[in-house]
Amino acid sequence: MTPPMAWSAALPYWTTALLGGYLLGAIPFGFLLTRLFGMGDIRNIGSGNIGATNVLRTGRKDLALLTLILDGGKGALAAYLGRHFGLQAAAIAALGAFLGHIFPIWLKFSGGKGVATFLGILLVLAFPVGLIACGVWLATAALLRYSSLAALLAAVAASATSPILADMMRSTVIIAMTALIFLRHRPNIRRLLAGAEPKIGSHKSAPRQQP
Repeated sequence: MTPPMAWSAALPYWTTALLGGYLLGAIPFGFLLTRLFGMGDIRNIGSGNIGATNVLRTGRKDLALLTLILDGGKGALAAYLGRHFGLQAAAIAALGAFLGHIFPIWLKFSGGKGVATFLGILLVLAFPVGLIACGVWLATAALLRYSSLAALLAAVAASATSPILADMMRSTVIIAMTALIFLRHRPNIRRLLAGAEPKIGSHKSAPRQQP
């Protein structure tokens, strides 16, 4: 692991990590896969989101699984490449990938909610935190079948455990990503409170939901 560097020396590496992570994270796999396989524009279906849960609403479980893997993989790859320049660079590259997924330049800065990318990042950036978050997501999704609730609880678990299991830099980035996940899930939170949130696998090919 590369030791921490002075700000002046680290800035070029961190800038490169942030931009490189952003460009990697901005690849809209859900959008590209559904277009490639003739499913139309995923943004006109269900929640309008480009993530795996909304891809599942097309009825293509294979594409949803592939989207999940690729979205998680790009976050993991960004963090992994950043680790070559130290954990601080890894955290910054990871944040860049997360921001790229949520605000992709190729889709006019309107992207996904970042959950799969977040989990992929955690497994590389802070493995014990990632295991806990993935466990919470899987348990909640399996028991209650609400993808949004699973995402929110997994993010909370990551933020709660990262100060104990990771250093301050990584923990700060994880908490910042958690805050963005909650902001991106505001419509889901309203629907959960109203009892109107669709469960995993429901409303296939449904028209776009109102926010």
